Order: sequence, then C-alpha cells, then structure tokens
Amino acid sequence: MSTCGASGPTAVLLFNLGGPDDLDAVEPFLVNLFSDREIIELPFGARMQPLMARLIAKMRGPSVRRNYQSIGGGSPQLRITRAQAAALEHRLNGSDGSRPYRVFIAMRYSRPSAEDALEAIAQAGIRRIITLTLFPHYSKATTGSSRNEFERVLSHEKWQPFDFEVTHIDRYPDDPGYLDAMAHTTRQAWLSIPADRRDRAVILFSAHGLPQKFIDEGDPYVEHIERTRSGILARLGVSNRQVLAYQSRTGPVKWLGPGTEEMLEALGREGVKDVLVVPLSFVSDHIETLYEVDLLFADAARHAGITGYYRPEALNTEPLFIDALAGLVQRHGARTSCCGGCTASTTPAIPIAIGAAR
Repeated sequence: MSTCGASGPTAVLLFNLGGPDDLDAVEPFLVNLFSDREIIELPFGARMQPLMARLIAKMRGPSVRRNYQSIGGGSPQLRITRAQAAALEHRLNGSDGSRPYRVFIAMRYSRPSAEDALEAIAQAGIRRIITLTLFPHYSKATTGSSRNEFERVLSHEKWQPFDFEVTHIDRYPDDPGYLDAMAHTTRQAWLSIPADRRDRAVILFSAHGLPQKFIDEGDPYVEHIERTRSGILARLGVSNRQVLAYQSRTGPVKWLGPGTEEMLEALGREGVKDVLVVPLSFVSDHIETLYEVDLLFADAARHAGITGYYRPEALNTEPLFIDALAGLVQRHGARTSCCGGCTASTTPAIPIAIGAAR
C-alpha cells in the first residue's frame, strides 16, 4: 500500500479510443473493437467472440478502409493526441525547466495501449498517476471502458511492486474552461456565416450516438451532453433555433435519436438554408468529424437543399482547451495529493461499452 504523498513527478495519462494509423491497420483495429465483449456482446457467447470479431472485421474492412482513404488514409487521432499531450505537458510545467508533470497516452483499441503507458511510466520512475479522459461526457462506452481496461492491466502482478497511486478525472461536461473553448470555436464558425443570413441559421449540435439501453440503465451521457450544449449556448448569446441529434449509429439496436443525417433532411424540407453543425463528444478530428460531418453529412445537407453548411474547428490543440485540461489536472492534483493507495474518482467504472470505429 502506498504511503501519503508520492514524491517526484506526476504522470497524467490521457484516455482515448484510438484508431487505425493507416489502411493496413483497419482490420486489426476492428478485431480489437469487436473482440471486446464489454462493448458488444456478439452472438454465440464469449468463447466464440474472437472468431465472430474476425469475421465482422473481414466483412466491414473494405467499406471502413474506403472511409479512411477519403480522409487521407488513416486516423489522425494518435498524431493529434500526441500533440495535445505535448501541449498539456508544456502548459503544466511552465518555463522554469522543472518537470513536475509528464503526460502519457493510453488508447483503448490501438497503440499505445494501457500496458504500453504503464511501461513508459514505470521506466520514468513515476509512482503517481492521474488519468484524464479525452471524453468530456462520461459514458460506460468510452471512459468506463478505458478505465476498466487500465485497471485490468494495472491489477497484473508485474505492476504490484511499483505501488502506483492512481486517481481519475473522468468527466468535465460543464467545466468552465472546456465550455469557453467550445464556445470560442463555435463562435468563430458562427461569424463565418454571412451576416445577412446569420439570423435565419440553425445550430445543429451533433453528439456521438449511444444505444438507448445504456441510458435506460443509468448512463449519464445524455445529461452531460445537455450540460455542454446549455453552456455553449449561454456563452454564444444568440437566439437562433438550435437542435440536437446523434451520429455514428450502427447496428440493429435502438439508438438515441434523432440521427444527424435525418435531422439535416428534415431541416432541408422545412426550407432551412444555413446550418452550423457543432460536433459534441469529440475533442479532436477523426473519422466522425472528417468523414461523417465534413463529407457524409455535408453531402446530405446539399441534397436536402441546404446551401450554407458550416462546422467549428475541432478543439485539437486550441490553447483554451489545453488551458482547461491543465486546470482540471491542477485542481484535481491539489485535492488528491495525499491519498495513499487511492483510486479516487467522481464515478465508479461500469464494465459495459460500445463505440464507433474511429
């Protein structure tokens, strides 16, 4: 058991989902995703899940590869997450040459994995770890799954001698700094709409979809999405019509709705000509923004008669967002600086999850 106040630097471990870096990595990524029974319970039981995952990956591989080909041949998520990690580490450590914080990455379904991250943290001689999710809205499907995987890896006997102190930042849907960053990028996109058309534009918030049963079982995701949407609107201070829809919905189960593409078609039928699509749930560009929002939904909007289609830049390394993450870490660190052996968090992990291929 750890003693109070581990000395030395603190590791900040960023949780993200991951994605295929190139087209050759698409099928292995899909196999990892569909092999996880905590996110998708495939037919024929746990023993057959790995085989079913390989079959599904083989069937879906060609279409998913085409999607990634259309955005440059792979997911940019790791590159952007590394840039976010570097910017956060610089922001946390200042310019005096000291390094009280080191920032690492753990992807859920690609590399670097939780195991890779722990290897790097141990090699750096760091005992104290703060995990920081890059999913602002808590869900069993995202942060819950990443944390469960991390704790499975951490429980292995090889890590016991290191006696890590671990605490978690697992949600921040209404953090003022995060909302300021979202409102800033949204405002920039809003101002790009011609002034003489702006008063008739509709703001369409597009959040990542989630099976309805997760919400029925108590997942707070929708509530968190609403907190973020309300916070952005309060900062924008505009009275235009705004709507919420959900994207990345796949499979035969009942999903949160309405779908983003369906909403665009409905707005087009109403005669709406200008739409600002604000992706929620995402803090970096990846397949859901670069393919779904920028290509698939933009095409649906054009076919629906919407002639002005806009979206904010993703947060990526936006300084306001990096400042927000740094503030979360610093405040959390101050609250949990003496918690020997603790795994303090704002919510327990729940071992169920699902997600779209990034």
